[in-house]
Amino acid sequence: FNKAFESKVRLGIMAVLMVNEEADFNFLKEQLSLTDGNLASHTRALEELKYIECIKGFVGRKPRTVFRATKLGRDAFKSHIEALENFLKST
Repeated sequence: FNKAFESKVRLGIMAVLMVNEEADFNFLKEQLSLTDGNLASHTRALEELKYIECIKGFVGRKPRTVFRATKLGRDAFKSHIEALENFLKST
């Protein structure tokens, strides 16, 4: 099991990023029903682990923050899900 994914918020962020090539801040916030601060702290933690990357830019004059899962993050998430599945099958 990967401790980084013990939080349901981080598990949710990675799940969204596994099925979407990228997701912007507002999309993740809405999908996971999070506050700005809660999402920001969890994405920062995943970024520090190099599981996701953050791309900041502008659309017109509006700032836009986009997240993508890295190869390391995808591999770690897949391993975590496999460990969960194996655990559930063994009980």
